[in-house]
Amino acid sequence: MIKQILDKNWEMHTAGWDDCQQAVVPGTVYTDFLRNGNMEDPFWKDNENKALALMENDFEYETIFACEPGLLACGSVLLRFEGLDTIADIYVNHEYIGRAENMHRTWDFPVRHLLHEKENSLRVLFHSPLAYIREKFAEAPTRGSEDAMDGFVHIRKAHCMFGWDWGAHLPDAGIFRPVSLLGIQKACLDSVYLRQEHQAGCVRLTPQVYVRTAKDGAAKEPVKISREVSGCSYRITIEDPAREKRVYEGSPEEILVEDPRLWWPNGIGEQPLYTVRTELICSGTVVDEHTQRIGLRTMTMHVEKDEFGESFAHEVNGVQVFAMGADYIPEDHLLGRTTPEKTRKLLEDCKAANFNAVRVWGGGYYPEDWFYDICDELGLMVWQDFMFACAVYDLTPAFEANIRKELADNIKRIRHHASLGLWCGNNEMEMFVKEGNWVSKHSEVKDYLLMYERVIPEVLKEYDPQTFYWPASPSSGGSFDEPNAPDRGDVHYWDVWHGSKPFSDYRNYFFRYASEFGFQSFPCLNTIKTFTDDPDDWNIFSYVMEKHQRNAGANGKIMNYMQQTFRYPSAFETVLYASQLLQAEAIRYGVEHFRRNRGRCMGAIYWQLNDCWPVASWSSIDYTGRWKALHYYAKRFFSPLMVSCEEEGWLTRKPDMNREHFEFEKSIRLNVANETRKEQQVLVRWAVRNRSGEIVSSHEELVCVPAMSSVWLDKMEFPHIQVFDRYVSYELLKDGEVISEGTVIFSLPKYFSYADPKLTCQVEGDEIVVQAQAYAKSVEIRNDTETLLLSDNYFDLNAGEKRVRILGGKPENLQLRSVYDIR
Repeated sequence: MIKQILDKNWEMHTAGWDDCQQAVVPGTVYTDFLRNGNMEDPFWKDNENKALALMENDFEYETIFACEPGLLACGSVLLRFEGLDTIADIYVNHEYIGRAENMHRTWDFPVRHLLHEKENSLRVLFHSPLAYIREKFAEAPTRGSEDAMDGFVHIRKAHCMFGWDWGAHLPDAGIFRPVSLLGIQKACLDSVYLRQEHQAGCVRLTPQVYVRTAKDGAAKEPVKISREVSGCSYRITIEDPAREKRVYEGSPEEILVEDPRLWWPNGIGEQPLYTVRTELICSGTVVDEHTQRIGLRTMTMHVEKDEFGESFAHEVNGVQVFAMGADYIPEDHLLGRTTPEKTRKLLEDCKAANFNAVRVWGGGYYPEDWFYDICDELGLMVWQDFMFACAVYDLTPAFEANIRKELADNIKRIRHHASLGLWCGNNEMEMFVKEGNWVSKHSEVKDYLLMYERVIPEVLKEYDPQTFYWPASPSSGGSFDEPNAPDRGDVHYWDVWHGSKPFSDYRNYFFRYASEFGFQSFPCLNTIKTFTDDPDDWNIFSYVMEKHQRNAGANGKIMNYMQQTFRYPSAFETVLYASQLLQAEAIRYGVEHFRRNRGRCMGAIYWQLNDCWPVASWSSIDYTGRWKALHYYAKRFFSPLMVSCEEEGWLTRKPDMNREHFEFEKSIRLNVANETRKEQQVLVRWAVRNRSGEIVSSHEELVCVPAMSSVWLDKMEFPHIQVFDRYVSYELLKDGEVISEGTVIFSLPKYFSYADPKLTCQVEGDEIVVQAQAYAKSVEIRNDTETLLLSDNYFDLNAGEKRVRILGGKPENLQLRSVYDIR
C-alpha cells in the first residue's frame, strides 16, 4: 500500500472572508488563529467570550498537492481523515465527495477517479458548530448537562467543548488528526485482532486478520482471511521483550508463545510488551503491513456474590487488583496543542504517584494512539468510557448507523492494548435517566436501553468479545437496577463536596469500587498569572476568578469547608495554599478508608487527574502541569505499602463544643495495606507528641501483611490526651526505612495550638534539607516560579529534619510554609 500524508501547504480562512492564513494540519481553527497572531489567548481573563463568537462562522481548509509516484496506478485510492471536528463537507478538485459528521470516527472516501498527477486541490468546509446545535435543538429540544450549551447532544463532538462544570465554552474545529491518501494495489489490511488463551506455561494467540480488496477503483468491505482470500495470505512476526523474533508463515490460525512474560499493572509487576508485525501477501508480494504492541495477560472484572453484596474488581492474570488512580479528561480545550510529550509527562506523573489505573471519562473524545501506548508502557489500566455523557439521545436509524461506525472504529483501534481494562457505555446516564433527568418522553428511556444494552454489546461481540463491558458509570450492571448502589458495581459519590458533608462521611460507606469522588481547589498563583496578572483580580470572588470557576457557587463552598478546618487565611496566596490542603485531606480521608477495607472495596478513582485550561477544579495536576498538594498526597495514599489511621476525634463527629455534655472519643486504629504480590514484614511505630514534636509516649510492633491485603492493628484510646497541644505520629518501616507515615490531631486543625516551627532549609546537591523546631503540618516547599517537582511535598514534620529529592525545577529563592501560617 502507498500512503501519502497530506500535511503540507494548508491554508485556512473564514468562509466568505478574505482572511486567508497559513494552517497546520493536524491542527485546529483556534490554534491556527493563535499561531498567526489573529486572536487573543482564549484563556486570558474572559477572552473565552470572544473565542466562542468566532465559532458562529464556517471555516475552510485547503491545500494543493501532487500525487506520489505509483499512487494513481493502484486499484483504489482512499482519502482518509483520522479526525475531523466536526460537521465538514469535503471537496476534491472542486467535486463534492461527502460529509463528515462525527469527530470520533475515521472517514474514508474513494477518490482515484478524481485525482491528477499534479495540482490537485483538497478543500474541507467546516460548518459552525453553534449554528448546527441551535438548529437541531430547535427541531428537537433534547437536553443534557445544564453546564453545557443547549443542543450539544445533537452533535458527535466532545461534549465538554460546549462547557462543563470545569470547562469553558470553546467548541474548536478543524482537521485535528492526520489526513492521507491510501493507494491500495490489490488489497490492504483493515485490522488485526489477536485473541489470547492462557494455558499453563504458554499463551495461544488466535489471529483474526481482515482485509479490504481493491476492484474497479473501489475498496471493498473488510473480509476475514482464512488461509486464502482473493489470492492473499498473511505472515506474522513476533518480537519478544528480549528482541528475539519468530516468523509464522502461511496465514497461521494459531500461534503458541512458550514461557510468556506476563504484563502486570504498575506496582504489581513488570510491563513486558511483544511487537507483532502482520504482513499482507498478494501473489507473493508484500502489499501492506501492520505493527502493534501487545501485552500477554488476562484482564477482566471479578463480579461475584459475596457477604457484602457483589464484588467488582479488576482481575489481572487471576489476581484481584485494587484500582488506584483518577479520572482523565481531554488535556486541552484546543486539540491542536495536544502532543505525545505532554501526554507522556502527565501519565508519567501518574506512575510517579503510584497510580495503576486511569478512567477515560465519556464527555471528551477518544484519546490518541500514543495515550494507550504510554499506558501500556507504564502499567496503567484504562477504564474506557464510550463518548456519551450526561445526556439522552434519540436513537434514530441515522444516529444508530453513525455511532455503530464510531464504536467499530475505536474498538478496532484500541482493543489490542495491554492496558485496556474494560469498556464502559457512558458516564452517569443510567443514574440520571432513572431519576428522570433530561427525560421528556418514554422513547428516550427505551432508546437508552437499546443503545447501552443492545447496540454497544452487539458491536463489542463482533470486534472485541474478550474485553469486559460495563453499561454505565455508575452502574450495578444495567437495566436501571439501583445504578449507584453502594454494595455492588461502581459508585459516583459526591456527598462530600456537592452535598457539603464533612470528610468523615466517607467512612459511612464501603463502596465496592469508587469511580468518581472529588473535592475542588484553586491552582497556585503562578498558574493564575497565566490568565490574569492584575492583582485586583486576585480575590476568589472577583469576576475573573469566578469566570475561571465553572461549578456554580464553588468558591464559596471551598470557603465553607475552610471555615470548618482552618483559621481564616488573610492573604490571597494563603487561600490558594489552604484550598489545596483541603482538597488533599478530603481525598485522603476517602482513599485511606477504602484501602483499609480492601477486599470489600477494590477501587479508588478520584475526580479528576488533569485540567484542559487554567481553572479552579477537582484536578490534582493543573493545566500547566504543576502538581497540586493532592498529587503529592496521592503518591502517599496510593503507595503499594501504606500505613493509615482510622482516628476518632472532633472531625469524626459533629463538633459542638458549647453543648453541656460535649464529649468525644479520642483513639487511633492503624492499618497496613499491602498492594503487592508478596507477603510483607514491616515495623509499625506510633508516638504521642507535644506541639514541639517531642515524644511523650510511644509503641512499636512487627506486623506480617499477606500479599494483596490489609491488616488492622489494635485500637488505642487516649481518653485524657490534651487535644490542643498533643498529637499522634505514626510510621511504617521496611528494612529500616520509613516508607509511609502520617499524623493525627484530635481537635479540629484550626483549634490546635501550633508552635512556630521556624522552618528553614538548605540545598545539598540534588536534595533540599528542611528543618523544623516544632511540629509542622503540611509543609510546602516552593520556589518563586512554583516549578519545583520534588520526591515529597506537603508533608508533616515532627520537628527535626527531612531530606527531599529535587526531581525538576531550580531550587532558587525557596520559600516554606505550613498550616501554622494559615492565619
